[in-house]
Amino acid sequence: METLDQIKSRVEAAVPGAQLQIVPNDTPANQPSLVVDPEHALAVARFLRDDPQLRLDYASNVTGVDWLDKVTKEKVKVKKLVDGVEKEVEETIERTTPGYLEAVYHLYSMALKQGPVVLRQRSINRVDPVHLASLTPIYRGAEFQEREIYDLYGVIFDGHPDLRRILMWEGFKDYPMRKDYLPPDDFEYEPTPHDEVLERAQKHYPAKAGTS
Repeated sequence: METLDQIKSRVEAAVPGAQLQIVPNDTPANQPSLVVDPEHALAVARFLRDDPQLRLDYASNVTGVDWLDKVTKEKVKVKKLVDGVEKEVEETIERTTPGYLEAVYHLYSMALKQGPVVLRQRSINRVDPVHLASLTPIYRGAEFQEREIYDLYGVIFDGHPDLRRILMWEGFKDYPMRKDYLPPDDFEYEPTPHDEVLERAQKHYPAKAGTS
């Protein structure tokens, strides 16, 4: 199979306006991936599926990822007046990189027995509502998995044929797989609360006066 750099170049040439980014992977798997902007994601996926050299016609899995805001510290030198004399001093400044949500697709070719090519979509930030493009029109097997990401991460997949909750019930608030999700302290439905669940339940339902 072609290298990711070659695939990136051919995709950008074939899909006007598409801008892809290669994300390296320094883990033992050494599996770099392609980030595509949601505006062109559907067209890029169609190219990856239909191109005769790739024929990536199978999405084995689709996963959601939540990246929180990242704070980095950097030391810089600035000029300041110290005891009436201008001196160069070192200060530490903090920079915040906004977090984002991702949908990650692992694509294979069943016909050519090659892959995977890992394709990512990223949101601009984590502020609701978060929209990405549904790839279900290209990969039919992505339907339920995109619904799961919608349910647990709150990503709205534009163009999905049946976007509704698949694990949590309608009316459930928040998104349990987000890293800043806070579970409720109402565990009335727990038949045998224990450990942390019991502690939360006791806070929500304090013992009545005069009872132990």
